[in-house]
Amino acid sequence: MNVSLRGVENEGRRHAAGQGQAVAWVESPLQLLCVVEAHHAGLLGSATRVVPRAGLPALRLTRRELERLGPPEGLEFAEPSQRAPRPGRTWAVGDAFSGRVQLALLTAVPGRTVLVDDGLATIRLLELLVARRPLLRARGTPGVGRRVLGAAAGLRLRTRGPMVFTALPVPAGLAEDVEGAGVRLVRHDFAWLRAQPADPPPQEGTVVLGTSLVRNGLIHRDRYLRWLERLDEPVAYFPHRREDPRDLDRVRRIAGLTVYDAGAPAEMTLRDLRPDQRVLSLPSTAVTSLRVLLSARGVPVETVDVPEDWWTASAAPSLRSHLQLFAHQPHEPLPHQPHQPHPPHQHDPGKVAP
Repeated sequence: MNVSLRGVENEGRRHAAGQGQAVAWVESPLQLLCVVEAHHAGLLGSATRVVPRAGLPALRLTRRELERLGPPEGLEFAEPSQRAPRPGRTWAVGDAFSGRVQLALLTAVPGRTVLVDDGLATIRLLELLVARRPLLRARGTPGVGRRVLGAAAGLRLRTRGPMVFTALPVPAGLAEDVEGAGVRLVRHDFAWLRAQPADPPPQEGTVVLGTSLVRNGLIHRDRYLRWLERLDEPVAYFPHRREDPRDLDRVRRIAGLTVYDAGAPAEMTLRDLRPDQRVLSLPSTAVTSLRVLLSARGVPVETVDVPEDWWTASAAPSLRSHLQLFAHQPHEPLPHQPHQPHPPHQHDPGKVAP
């Protein structure tokens, strides 16, 4: 069942009734924010206990900001832990590729499993569930044991009929295939977050979102930094949580560019931008979620095309296509084209060239 934005409230009322306490295990700021949204929508029941993974500063900062805003009634934070909690009657997780999550899936049987957004990995997860392939990350070379674990976890998930709670524009063809595989899709538009008071936005007219592509070895550092230097206008730079501190030191030395070390997700920090401002970003999930949050305010969120000579040898063509999945349509789902290694080139208001 593919539930649209308009159906979230009704879907939530149906699932909230008669549910015991939900348990959520979160390993990233976006996962944490989406668990709050799922609880607010009533999809997790009347009470949700959120267990953050220990040792993640960005997750700690996000929790602090949520506590400052005041989380929805019935949602409480447990102490951070390095171990995934035992699933309850309802279990909410984001990273289905995590070994901790997959082991929990196999050693305990939750009554319901709700998968919340974990970036573009959410789309890969849906594709693998449909293809009945092991749940393995796009990068890396897993051993035999890891493949066996990923295959068993995928089988368990498919037989449990999970719900996926997402703000991403799932490609239309993929959404149909997912429904046929027994996975329920529920779209949301950050209703809880949009209703919260926001801090004043930065004064600069252009906001640039930092990227993890440099640290992950997928694009060349010097080419990215030269692009920032050529912007030639006042820029507010919001770093990605995984950016290398040494790279940020170089970014801070760029004239006209101010680095804002917010810590919390861009969705929380930038939700009150003005119509005379704009957001620039290399391909990332934040592009999609910020479009959801800012479209009604008239704030353009523009994806920067990655030139061919920026990519390193570590960025396979299939990975490049996956990373740029949402660069082409700013508001609507893309048609699903699983057999096409490169998306067709097209120019539209949702992307810009460096």
